[in-house]
Amino acid sequence: MKSFEYHQTTKIVFGKGRINELGEIAGTFGKKVMLVTTDSKNEGLSEQFERVKRILTDYGLDVEHFDGVIPNPDLKCIAEGSEMARSFKADVIIGLGGGSSMDAAKAISVEASHEGSCWDYLFYKDSQPEKDKLIPVIAVSTTSGTGSQVTQVAVVTNTETRDKSAIYNNNIYPEIAIIDPELMVSVPGFVTACTGFDVFCHAFESILNPGSSEYTNLMAWEAISIVIKTLPALLSDLKSVELRERMSWADTMAGLCIANAGVTLPHGMGMAIGGMYPKVSHGEALAIVYPACMRFTKESAIDEYRKLSSVLNPDFAKLSNGDSTEAAVEGIDSFLKSIGLFKTLSTVSVPESEINLLAKQCMVLPDYKANPRVATEGEMLKLVQDSY
Repeated sequence: MKSFEYHQTTKIVFGKGRINELGEIAGTFGKKVMLVTTDSKNEGLSEQFERVKRILTDYGLDVEHFDGVIPNPDLKCIAEGSEMARSFKADVIIGLGGGSSMDAAKAISVEASHEGSCWDYLFYKDSQPEKDKLIPVIAVSTTSGTGSQVTQVAVVTNTETRDKSAIYNNNIYPEIAIIDPELMVSVPGFVTACTGFDVFCHAFESILNPGSSEYTNLMAWEAISIVIKTLPALLSDLKSVELRERMSWADTMAGLCIANAGVTLPHGMGMAIGGMYPKVSHGEALAIVYPACMRFTKESAIDEYRKLSSVLNPDFAKLSNGDSTEAAVEGIDSFLKSIGLFKTLSTVSVPESEINLLAKQCMVLPDYKANPRVATEGEMLKLVQDSY
């Protein structure tokens, strides 16, 4: 076994009905609670937001609601939320929603308690968040998911530069994550598919990453197995709490994996797509580039592809190395088709004239360097072209 380190400071509160404990949990941090969500006028979510606010106010807490989170939250959104947190003098911030809301809560905590913008504290900057200054964050996941409830990452978008990057620091792990599958039964099919495929990507890329370990691999393969078996069934039965619970567990394990191992080539490309074209969801962007990335990497991760092929279909365990790697590639194509995400860049209206620009942006984040096969500039351009 290779040596490894594993870090996790978030207390995980998992299970059906656990949202009812939010008042008591938030109250341990103080009386003033700032709730961070997407638009409260959203017909499908407003009832959920009101329920959570009642849980908090019934416990005697003062609640301020910032509902300005947008998909792929940008600097303007974070600045507005940070100003509210400072004015309200929030004792704790609750990020309620998918990855955008939970990431926004972490970024708001940073900007509201430090000088300058959250963009000044990205992973490669000299300035980093200081633990004793931060406003504590509780992450309440309503999708399965982004894993943000158990990671030290807050993804933000700079719309002026069309750049999507991240704060990445162990100090910004949420203090507590509440994962209640009952909150997820209202998530529509497209979002369920996109976030569910993101779970697979987190798990598989953490296995391919050099930072993987026996510990993370154990969770990652379990998460992959759950997603392959559960996500198609869930898309046919969106109200199933039991299937939501399984996906929630897979999401949590995959989040723990990327927090300690990391991601690879597809995520760097997906982040670039989201930064340049914010209307493309993260999971959708990953689905678009995965067929090309799977083919690009297959000869450099034979053992991992062979095992993946056997998870996709136990009969594939009998195949030779070459046949099993190809089976894994074709199996993911088939899986994407089964969940309605077999797409291309052209189908989401990415301009063909920006292929070269997008390829350059795909090499801004270092994720591609952690891939078993590292793409050159020419190879990255070909990957983008093949995804078009």
